[in-house]
Order: sequence, then C-alpha cells, then structure tokens
Amino acid sequence: MSSAAPAAAGGPVWDLAFLRAGLLATLPVAAVGALVVGVVLGWAAAVSVLVGAAVVTGFFCVSGAVIAWAGRVGDAFTLPAALGTFVLKVAVIAAVFQSLPTDGWLDLAVLAWTVIAGALLWSVVQGRWVWTRQLYYVTPPAPPAAAAEERTATAQPPATGPAADPETRTTRG
Repeated sequence: MSSAAPAAAGGPVWDLAFLRAGLLATLPVAAVGALVVGVVLGWAAAVSVLVGAAVVTGFFCVSGAVIAWAGRVGDAFTLPAALGTFVLKVAVIAAVFQSLPTDGWLDLAVLAWTVIAGALLWSVVQGRWVWTRQLYYVTPPAPPAAAAEERTATAQPPATGPAADPETRTTRG
C-alpha cells in the first residue's frame, strides 16, 4: 500500500489508490451478480447480493484507511492496526449477521456466499494491484536534474567552423 514517491518527511507515501481498482471490479460484478441472482432466485436474493458486496467493500475500505493512517503515523503501527481492525470488523460483522432473522428480507445463504466471493475478488484485485506496482524497499535516488544537464552543455563552447561541420573532407568522398 505504499507508493514509490517520497513523502515530504522522506518516508513512503501511504495511499488508497488500490481501493479504486477494487471498486471498479466490484461494481460490475455486483450488478451482474444481482441481476442474475434476481432472475434465478428472486429479488430478495438480489438485494442480498448488493448488501454483501457493500459489506465487503466497506470491510476493505475501512482496513485500507486505518492501515494508511497507521503508516503515516509510523511504519511500526501498520501491523497492529491491520490486525486490530480485522478482529474488530469480524466481531461486528458476526454480531450483525447473527442478529439477522433467518426468515427476514435478506437471503442469508446468498449473503454469505456473496461475502465469500466478494472477499476473494477483493483479495485478487488487491494482490494484482500490488504485484503490478513498482514498490521499492528503499526510496530510489532522484533522477538527475535538468540543471545538471544544462551545466554540462554550457561548459563546452559551441563548435564553429570546420569542426562543427560533420561532413569533413575525409567523409565527403
């Protein structure tokens, strides 16, 4: 989750750009899944797909925000923040799902499978996002400035006369 750009303090910049990739993958999959499930199992099941997709999206967005915040505070806080957030979210989601009535307006089996599928989708998208980024162990050095190039170009006097002509008597033939 860290970017390669150096921060003002010299450390890595913690960004949430991977959330966009997850959202862009979740939206069409959830829409198509809700439509297909709605036609096959009924519209209560379609709503369950949408609720499950929203739960998983919220799960990953909260995790990303907390870990990015912890990374800005200090790298040593990221693991405890990630684990603590995970345990807290699982406890809250378990309590909420346990309190849902079995014969309510949500199809709990569809909701459960949607949460499982959504978590797998988000994990794959997040993994792909990380694997396709250049993440450095240490911050790479800055590229040479254009000023340094100008200094070397102006250090040599411009060539004039026969020396400036690439076509000399020996190459004209």
